[in-house]
Amino acid sequence: MISKFLTLAILLILPQYGYSQAGDHMQLVLLGTGTPNADPDRFGPAVAVVVGDQPYLVDFGPGVVRRAAAAAAAGVEGLKVENLTRAFLTHLHSDHTTGYADLIFTPWVLERRQPLEVYGPEGLQDMTDHIVAAYSEDIAMRKYGLEPRDDVGYKVLVTELDTGFVYKDDHVRVTPIPVPHSSWPHAFGYKFEAGGKSIVISGDTTPSDALVAACNGCDILVHEVYSAEQFKSRPAAWQRYHKDSHTSTIELAEIANRAKPGLLVLYHQLFWGASEEEMLAEIKAHYDGAVVSGKDLDVYTP
Repeated sequence: MISKFLTLAILLILPQYGYSQAGDHMQLVLLGTGTPNADPDRFGPAVAVVVGDQPYLVDFGPGVVRRAAAAAAAGVEGLKVENLTRAFLTHLHSDHTTGYADLIFTPWVLERRQPLEVYGPEGLQDMTDHIVAAYSEDIAMRKYGLEPRDDVGYKVLVTELDTGFVYKDDHVRVTPIPVPHSSWPHAFGYKFEAGGKSIVISGDTTPSDALVAACNGCDILVHEVYSAEQFKSRPAAWQRYHKDSHTSTIELAEIANRAKPGLLVLYHQLFWGASEEEMLAEIKAHYDGAVVSGKDLDVYTP
């Protein structure tokens, strides 16, 4: 049901962002809004940008394929499992990648008949090679046993990104945005452009001038965040890590004031005991634009 995706409150406040089941426009689907915490209501980080019937995933945290299937069952037909053919990875942290084997093999079992294309940072090819090698027995059984599958759908075409790379096809233009995240040498956000609309997805990052410049009035900015108020009570070691790795509510308000998105969507939220309302209040104290707390299976159309 539509109400499962977009609450009446959001529709009343933001009527320009609605759910639609058809057409070749661009949709944003939050497949997983979680963190490494094992929250049963928030699966691992994964976002889909769907243009017509073609989905483009950003990250593949735990549960990504089943979340895509749930969105497809509820009306986002582009997210049928066999359509999962293109994905972009922000960085190699496990909470963003432990659904990778699922993304490689489950759609193959369920009739994907072309290789999976994956784009991301250096190290992605090694990760891919190790996963495929780990499932060599499964691949052999499905190819040569009593459950025959083709020799294509499990294969992965990896592109490790470098400066200046831009992805283009008949539907969309995707620009990687280098962002700072802890000690990772390479981490990315992504900007999606289609039909005169644009969506920017931060990935994990501290405040980034590059993200601000990439958005620059974008229709939707999807950004990670942690509670600045609850941060004060965190252990010193965790304070250092999160300050060097993530973005606080106060910092995100400043980013949004500069980037001026049509809609700011929070995901990968570190609540640390804060409620969604309290998290939003921390941002709204410094930012008066449209902002929502994203939940799994929310859908927005710019």
